[in-house]
Amino acid sequence: MTETLPESTISIHLSGMALILPASLVVLSVAILLAVLFLKKKKTPSKGPSDWSIPTLDKHADRDSFFHNWNPAVKVAALLLYCFLVVSLKTLVCSAAALMISILAVYSSRLPWRRSLQRLAAMSGFLIMFLLVLPFTSREQPGEILLIFPLLPGFPFHLNGFLLALTIVVKACAIALLMEPMLATSSLSATLHGFSRIGIPSPIIQMILLSHRYIFVFHQELLRMLRSMRVRGFTARTDILTMKTMGNFFGMLFINSYDRTQKVYEAMLCRGYRGNFPAFHTLEINGKDLAKGGMWIMIGFILLFIELMPSFPSP
Repeated sequence: MTETLPESTISIHLSGMALILPASLVVLSVAILLAVLFLKKKKTPSKGPSDWSIPTLDKHADRDSFFHNWNPAVKVAALLLYCFLVVSLKTLVCSAAALMISILAVYSSRLPWRRSLQRLAAMSGFLIMFLLVLPFTSREQPGEILLIFPLLPGFPFHLNGFLLALTIVVKACAIALLMEPMLATSSLSATLHGFSRIGIPSPIIQMILLSHRYIFVFHQELLRMLRSMRVRGFTARTDILTMKTMGNFFGMLFINSYDRTQKVYEAMLCRGYRGNFPAFHTLEINGKDLAKGGMWIMIGFILLFIELMPSFPSP
């Protein structure tokens, strides 16, 4: 039984080499990215918690750049609005322009590229699924080009679906790269204070601040317990005894963490905590900060207006 396609649909049959070539390029690019990250990690031995698993958001907040000298409240509000405008883009050209702007933003912020590449690598598995699944499962549209591979004759490759998936991936990378200049160019307390000034509830701000502070404490507690187990001769194996030992380990870690949170809360009450953290310094908003925010919002609207131009090609 042969599936009939609409007359306006163009069907192109490809050889097996045409399927191997793009797959090889995707695998090669991912392998190169992971290799670069692995080599960089080997060159710089860590002296504390890994930045990959437990990132320190304000590790480079003491530098001097366009974003470091920006009021956190205006910076957070302007960049969040810009991100929403980027999400509203529908064409690959404007999305690629937004990605280039994010790359320039990371470069001008003088932050290490390794953090940004790690953020993209953490998203790569989810984003690659868009590129592999959406072209074969998207709805057929009149006038589009279908690529028929010999190995998958019943699943035509939709070019419109591939362009849509590529646009989503490019926009996701543009927004992910912009998170570093937004969150890592000010101290964590100043950034969270900026979030509170734009209307984020205070309990959420306090939860984020305490979680970021004490996740490192719990990590050190975990390492201490593992070190004491190894000193007493524990070696992890694939047996029932190891499973029981690790069960007791996680149970004790939970109990110790709960006891520590009670002590921390009591210490906060003794120091006058009544539901809000005191703000010892508040950065004033000046005209330069507002001009920076207006510039970023204007860039986002310019990208949207370019898409709405009659002469601009539709997606």
